[in-house]
Amino acid sequence: MGRHGWNSGARRWRFTALLGVGVAALALVLTLINTLPGDAGSEAGTTRDGDKVHGTPAVPPSEPRPEVGWGFTHTQFSADEGSGAATKRVEKRLGEQPLPQIQHIMGWGADNPEPVKGRYDFEDMDRRIDFVRETGGTPVVTLCCAPDWMKGGKPGSDKTDWSQAALETAPDRAHYKDYAALAATVAKRYPDVRHFIVWNEFKGFWNDDEARWDYEGYTELYNLVYKALKKVDKDIEVGGPYLVMDSLDPRQKENASTTLKGSWGTMDQRILDAFDYWNKNKAGADFVVVDGSSYTKDDDLLPDEFGATDKFTAVSRWVREQTGDLPLWWAEYYVEPADGEDIRDGWSEPHRVAVQASGLIAMARGGTTSAFYWNPETEKGATCPGCLWTPTDRAGGGKALSMLDLISRFDKEFPPGTKYEQVSVAADDKPNVRVLADDKALLVVNTLDREISAKVDGKRFEMGAYEVKWLRR
Repeated sequence: MGRHGWNSGARRWRFTALLGVGVAALALVLTLINTLPGDAGSEAGTTRDGDKVHGTPAVPPSEPRPEVGWGFTHTQFSADEGSGAATKRVEKRLGEQPLPQIQHIMGWGADNPEPVKGRYDFEDMDRRIDFVRETGGTPVVTLCCAPDWMKGGKPGSDKTDWSQAALETAPDRAHYKDYAALAATVAKRYPDVRHFIVWNEFKGFWNDDEARWDYEGYTELYNLVYKALKKVDKDIEVGGPYLVMDSLDPRQKENASTTLKGSWGTMDQRILDAFDYWNKNKAGADFVVVDGSSYTKDDDLLPDEFGATDKFTAVSRWVREQTGDLPLWWAEYYVEPADGEDIRDGWSEPHRVAVQASGLIAMARGGTTSAFYWNPETEKGATCPGCLWTPTDRAGGGKALSMLDLISRFDKEFPPGTKYEQVSVAADDKPNVRVLADDKALLVVNTLDREISAKVDGKRFEMGAYEVKWLRR
């Protein structure tokens, strides 16, 4: 959502300070060399065979489905690196309940995939895909971001600009076809990846003159990528537009939707307009992708942190109505506002997990069948609020945390195709619990920071503060 971090964790290339006589002259020579006409940039660490199949691909389903379930996204740091004992611990835990896992092609743990036109560097991407394969998960690739030479920057493996502004710049229109070709290269390299998301949050697609999203530009890029992927394999599943479903304070009038609103706020009409254009002009889609937070753009949780998750239900239903019930994915979803450093550590872990569970319930009620938790994993440290596992920098790391327990269990009990059932809740308990059930499992969330005695589905039971309880039916 533009605030979840952007560092790639990839190799950095920096000039070191030079001391002594001749420094100025050397700097001048380097500048002249780097700006000579036709300078193609360094090809160090790259190869030409980017489309060569990597490793031993997992055998994908004969008929891929557009729904993959409930999983997570790999970010700057993950369990593909660190202590061998720690990474194996994570692999083993994920292997017990394999989950769908997203990896971006550039940034968030992956280096520049094509630093020079026709020269590729997939070392980081290979390692992440290998990790997904090792855990038995379903790999999903988000096609973002773009090499520098596609967006006005310099080519070269030593020229990548990792600033947030540069990373979040969209390709120039003249390079849309180059980006589609890169997408096809990725698809050929990883034939077991059957699901691709086109771009991330409309990054760089903003029309300054009209103060709205550049939905024409995004849709043009999307359509070229869609066709390129289908040319590689018609059974590849492709989705977009990965818009941030921003909501406003309900009292705000400017840019406010008059139709999609609730106690949680009012949708930004500019987002709905962008979605409408993509939906009407897309070349095709196998699933539809959005992301967003339960809180408003001002970070207000309305009417409270649990009630705010009702936004996920309302938005999910709206999207499915617009697309004729295309399978719906939330590529990211947030329920806890972050601070200025994009850190979410103001809640206790039981509180955090309880609100996350409420968010999952809300999405499922709205018809969502796939969603991905943005894993805020850190490289090192004793604690990691909201993370799926402890940092893997030490042999004792990689231990599963309560958020992973929640997502794994939710994916196991409520996979795509689940038929949800209504269950009875005692009248005096309705304000205090959130529930979701099918014919076999019942999930109950205590929304209060105190113990309660609740009667749900005809059964009376005790619940601790912010407890997330699973029951068999």
